[in-house]
Amino acid sequence: MTFVKTIVTVILAGILTDNYVLSKFLGICPFLGVSKKLDTAMGMSAAVIFVMVLATAVTYPIQRFVLEQLGLEYLQTVVFILIIAALVQLVEIVLKKHMPALHASLGVYLPLITTNCAVLGCTILVTEDFGSASYGFGEGYCYALFCAFGSGLGFLVAMAIFAGVRKRMELCDIPETLQGLPITLIAASLVAMSFLGFAGVV
Repeated sequence: MTFVKTIVTVILAGILTDNYVLSKFLGICPFLGVSKKLDTAMGMSAAVIFVMVLATAVTYPIQRFVLEQLGLEYLQTVVFILIIAALVQLVEIVLKKHMPALHASLGVYLPLITTNCAVLGCTILVTEDFGSASYGFGEGYCYALFCAFGSGLGFLVAMAIFAGVRKRMELCDIPETLQGLPITLIAASLVAMSFLGFAGVV
């Protein structure tokens, strides 16, 4: 029961209290760039979830059994970025072949998942949180995967909410001086402030 409770807590924390976009402010570039339309935002979010979980699945054992054992922890960022880049290339090939419309709508933001600090931050923080000696490999690995999944869901929730907000803003009479990026940043800050209400819930 404790195991299930921990998994639920980890997933909810990734969505609400430790949301990478709205609480940690990572991954802002795709958050602002791909949230104009809901379908595009959902496609991007699905790709990010896939890359987050798969990247964590690969980087966690590499961190514990290769980098830590050989004393090469200082190479963590470089190794993780290379792994994420390879996974993003895989996602891009699959989307281009099977979902060309979504691939075209994501445009340059799909390759940018490679440098999306939310994905890199997730893999690094997950290995730090669940890679300590207090967790066995199996237990830590399982928690890490669910944490990555929850973080990806948190990215999806942030994108969906903000896509709705931007849709509503199109119907508003916005002063000329605030049109475009200024009102987008103001709206993003208000959405982020609303997530402060979840502090302490999980």
